[in-house]
Amino acid sequence: MMKSICVYCGSSPGASPVYAEGARALARAMVEQNIALVYGGGNVGLMGVIATEVLRLGGAATGVIPTALLEKELGHHGLTQLHVVSNMHERKAMMAELSDGFIAMPGGMGTMEELFEVLTWAQLGFHAKPVGLLNVGGFYDSLIAFVQQMVAERFLTAEQSGLMMHEETADGLLERFLQYKPVYSNKWLDRDTARNLLP
Repeated sequence: MMKSICVYCGSSPGASPVYAEGARALARAMVEQNIALVYGGGNVGLMGVIATEVLRLGGAATGVIPTALLEKELGHHGLTQLHVVSNMHERKAMMAELSDGFIAMPGGMGTMEELFEVLTWAQLGFHAKPVGLLNVGGFYDSLIAFVQQMVAERFLTAEQSGLMMHEETADGLLERFLQYKPVYSNKWLDRDTARNLLP
């Protein structure tokens, strides 16, 4: 049973209103499925949009924020729960621990870091939780193509690339999350070849 999903997204609203619309759509879909939000605890950008919408609709929203960001008055003070931690490493670890899955919405460097960290953990078998992109307005089209290039160049298997699900609608992505069954595969491609290249 999926009780909560961690959403990674920008602390900026982005150039188009379609991104905020996507955040509100995801909030509605999660509340309809009785799935709580776990996120970075901010009250700015898409982070603030999705948290505020979840709360407005009667859902639960838990934030995890480092002290340094809270002191900059970036924290959301209306949340169901707000955990204040010492640093970014603690933040990411707690967000992962509290969540049954991970969704990346449009965002910047921090969103990419968080996305690829949980994808790597999934690839290594450190967790068996679904990871997906909400590809609002085609924001992630280039990233999806780049992951396929990793497959073509044999740095990733097709099976491993499937760990990064992607859909254009919140309802479609949540449906895949609810039907998700973990896939386990060998992390290493061409292990013997790689070993032979060592000096």
